[in-house]
Amino acid sequence: MAITGAQFIGTKRSAEGTTSFQGINPVNNEKLIVEFKVATTAELEQAAQLAEEAFSAYSRTSAEDRARFLDQIADEILDLGDELLERCHQETALPLGRLTGERGRTMGQLKLFAQVLREGSWVDARIDLAMPERKPFPRADVRHMLRPLGPVAVFGASNFPLAFSVAGGDTASALAAGCPVVVKGHPAHPGTSELVASAIIEAAKKTGMPEGVFSLLQGAGHELGGNLVKHPLITAVGFTGSFRGGKALFDLANQREVPIPVYAEMGSTNPVFILPGALKERANIAEGLASSLTLGVGQFCTNPGIVLMEKGEASKSFMDRLVSAVESIEAGTMLTAGIKNAFERGIGNLINTGVGKVASGPAASTANAVQAQVFQTNYSALKNSPQLAEEVFGPSSVIVEAEAREEILDAARELEGHLTATVHATEEDLQNYQDLFAILERKVGRIIINGFPTGVEVCNAMVHGGPYPATTAPGTTSVGTNAIKRFARPVCYQDFPQSLLPAALKDNNPEDIWRLVNGAWTNEGI
Repeated sequence: MAITGAQFIGTKRSAEGTTSFQGINPVNNEKLIVEFKVATTAELEQAAQLAEEAFSAYSRTSAEDRARFLDQIADEILDLGDELLERCHQETALPLGRLTGERGRTMGQLKLFAQVLREGSWVDARIDLAMPERKPFPRADVRHMLRPLGPVAVFGASNFPLAFSVAGGDTASALAAGCPVVVKGHPAHPGTSELVASAIIEAAKKTGMPEGVFSLLQGAGHELGGNLVKHPLITAVGFTGSFRGGKALFDLANQREVPIPVYAEMGSTNPVFILPGALKERANIAEGLASSLTLGVGQFCTNPGIVLMEKGEASKSFMDRLVSAVESIEAGTMLTAGIKNAFERGIGNLINTGVGKVASGPAASTANAVQAQVFQTNYSALKNSPQLAEEVFGPSSVIVEAEAREEILDAARELEGHLTATVHATEEDLQNYQDLFAILERKVGRIIINGFPTGVEVCNAMVHGGPYPATTAPGTTSVGTNAIKRFARPVCYQDFPQSLLPAALKDNNPEDIWRLVNGAWTNEGI
């Protein structure tokens, strides 16, 4: 497919804008061929109106029809072949091997949501049958299930140009729920966004989906995204990115005449606790940490940005190995000049707090390449400068040494919300620090034992979320099959005739799904 620089307003191409921007190769800061028109207010209005018109039909498509649509999107993405990978590599500097894997993940999560639709129980069907003879008052026939919200705005992420972008998890879960999607593509990879959008549109055509089930709007700056969130026909927002960006969208959504939910995943420092026994017995934790904090040039929302451990001989040996490992890791190119500049500002802020730099990788050699950096401080400094626990998006980590067990627990209590917490521990450590886990359950969405936070498995049980400020919606996840529930709400049907009930609530259970009938789970008909 030739990249044109136009919007997708439903199935139609549109390039009405008078301003434009270009993708930039982060290796050398050179602009890439093709100018992309910035979507106009009129084009945004057209996309939103089409999405609203599509909702009536799309929200009532069968689970099987939506599943076929998702499967077809995955197939169409694969059919884009090397053109997609090569354009994405030019726009992001991510290695082709990494992008091949990310394409597989993107396809995999689309097909996983197709499986969720075919299995069907995600709709949480509940039926309490009428009890006309109940005294002193009869009970009506009451039935409940989840129904789609309406048109959803999705913002593409910079660090996962495929898996968290145009056809990423937010889009997949919203489409699975029965919601049309309007994507605001990330300006760092507009060509990639356009190619993936073409795959979604082709899939929609082949599976007979209504016009407007998907649109792509492109633009640099914040005005387009803000206007999309404020549009009265948009009913929810999916976002992955910085705290500043996510909080701004959240505030806009809550200033509307009719506020809407914003499911913003805004990153975190993902604290790592290395308990005394593990610190003494497992020297290779140092090398594992070095690999984790530099994976993808540190541009993962699960990057381990702060490490807590008790001071002692074992910690000295650990630091020696960590320094050696970090100093051997080559500099890597960041996704954009803006992200590199933000990383350097974050490093400057760390240095200004007085923490000591103990390791840095080899010097950078390309325009937006950065060195890995590790800092060291103590618990007292962390307590007096809580900004040390704030995210620096990139390949860095702060090692915090505590004098005793109670300081480790105090540090955990003082944490804000994070996506993950990792604990390296022996069996004895686990017994001695049981109270740590009770603290962490209130602070994070995912707790890892004897591993590293980078790498988020797309599966039924995954939680990629957490308390504020990691996200704006701590009761949800942006990865895993429960993500579908963000874009649906419960509807109760009281004393409905069978002819008007959704299939999931009919007596004969035509979709053969599991339902809660009079308090007991069954997939039998009534």
